[in-house]
Amino acid sequence: MNEVRVKGWNDLQNELFEDSWSPELGRFRSRYAYRGLSDANYRLETTLIRLQGPYRELERHLLRNFRKYAHRSVVQKDSVWHWLSVAQHYGLPTRLLDWTYSPLIALHFATANIEKFNIDGVIWAVNYVRVHQLLPKELRHALDREGANVFTVEMLSESIDSLEKLSGLSKEVIVILFEPPSIDDRIVNQFAFFSLMSDSASVMDDWLRTHPEVWRRIVIPAAIKWEIRDKLDQANITERVLFPGLDGLGSWLKRHYSPKALE
Repeated sequence: MNEVRVKGWNDLQNELFEDSWSPELGRFRSRYAYRGLSDANYRLETTLIRLQGPYRELERHLLRNFRKYAHRSVVQKDSVWHWLSVAQHYGLPTRLLDWTYSPLIALHFATANIEKFNIDGVIWAVNYVRVHQLLPKELRHALDREGANVFTVEMLSESIDSLEKLSGLSKEVIVILFEPPSIDDRIVNQFAFFSLMSDSASVMDDWLRTHPEVWRRIVIPAAIKWEIRDKLDQANITERVLFPGLDGLGSWLKRHYSPKALE
């Protein structure tokens, strides 16, 4: 079953850490990427798609001008994947989608907006090892050479030097998950990584539904969101930690002191 609706906190924890046992390692090491959404009906659309208009054609203009006006010191190397990572991090519409290795951080994002507490939330869990088994041979070999399950921007740069080359790798749409450079504490604290699709117009959930073996959806009933939120706060999974700085502190305090019964 790809979708499960949990009943409470304990049930939720069991589902979040389902399939995390690794027999070959003898350890609990999940191979899932997690993404939390405050509304279970939200799609896995990128910020580029949400820009609307002729966004497919606008992508190269957005990135070209970001590279032109940004300080050169913001990237480690002048590669498209470094630039896309930095651009996504600073709010430019891109074809990247944010994920985290941490199911609890995904749970934070599913419950951070208290104005959505009357709506069911959701956690998407995608097995990145199985996703990468679907890649063209060239990219699978790149992972095998490094003994890695997820790409870095350096590994991507060695195999794919442009968005045009990415789109020409396969007639089928492919999905790659990669770790961004540690630009700042926010990336590090959120245990973040990105998904990347070879077709900028593709929506991730459409692709996932054609590959049911790689994903799960955990629906969080609106009735238990307050309990989850309070327990995450006690566990220090908050904006103050995930968004270091005064803006994160302000967001945490605003939410923490908001009354439960909003007008």
